[in-house]
Amino acid sequence: MNQRVERLLQIKSRAVSPIAEAYLFGLAGVLMFSGGIVATRMSVLELPPIFVGAGRAAVAGLLSLVLLILTRQTVPNRRYWPGLFIVAFGAAFAFPVFTAVALQWTDASHATLITTLMPLFTAIFGAWLSKQVPRIGFWLFACCGAALVSIYSMTQHKVADLALADALLFAACLFCGLAYAKGAMLAKELGSWQVICWALVLALPILLPWTLYQLPNITLSAVSTSAWLGFAYLSVFSMFLGFFAWYRGLSLGGVAQISQLQQLSPFLGLGWAAICLGEQISAIQIGIALLVVFCIVLGRRFG
Repeated sequence: MNQRVERLLQIKSRAVSPIAEAYLFGLAGVLMFSGGIVATRMSVLELPPIFVGAGRAAVAGLLSLVLLILTRQTVPNRRYWPGLFIVAFGAAFAFPVFTAVALQWTDASHATLITTLMPLFTAIFGAWLSKQVPRIGFWLFACCGAALVSIYSMTQHKVADLALADALLFAACLFCGLAYAKGAMLAKELGSWQVICWALVLALPILLPWTLYQLPNITLSAVSTSAWLGFAYLSVFSMFLGFFAWYRGLSLGGVAQISQLQQLSPFLGLGWAAICLGEQISAIQIGIALLVVFCIVLGRRFG
């Protein structure tokens, strides 16, 4: 079964170059991640934010445990554990919990634009950890994209709750960027899907009790199907399957370059927010998304 999983995740074709394969896997991951903010917003409108944040990772952790047992994976050597704990903290705790709490006070379209900062953090940590620094052109345009998002954020601080929400989203992007970068390095030795599975299992002893502790705060009759569907999407796609493709793409194509695919998420996220939540997307938001993606293209060209 282990060989079957590897074959599914490592689809190779003589007609596809390694870099093209990296971008395909990376794009698949971004597509699954792009619905995460909207699904979180759908969930926290009716479910406790901590339950949503910790619960999505707990469910993914249980799925990971089953997969690791079925495929008879050996426990990683202890020298990999510090790195796996970093991935667990950033991807399984900080990002899910911080975004869930933040989305109590802001809408999905606003949060989607703030999280476009994550590629910059991923690239910075990737360059630091791998000692492979891109050329100045890459950093110039990456910083321009980040500046656009930051200016937008500062102009929206009309109430204290929104400022706190943005601070949580910034922190979520920072820690998740570190997790992405470290996970990409580990994926080269442990395997792409194995990294996120072991990280989720490491976080399970904390996340599962924390999730169960929140259950008394939930009135089942008051929670709609859409809220549970959002939670299910977060648990299976955003927190589990998306990482399979994402870490594969990062390990094949390099953190600095493939991480910039995350900048495509504004268009996808804004689209999901309009379709699923009926949010009004402003011309300013669309304009910023266009400019940020333009920065990606230029960064790729001159980086």
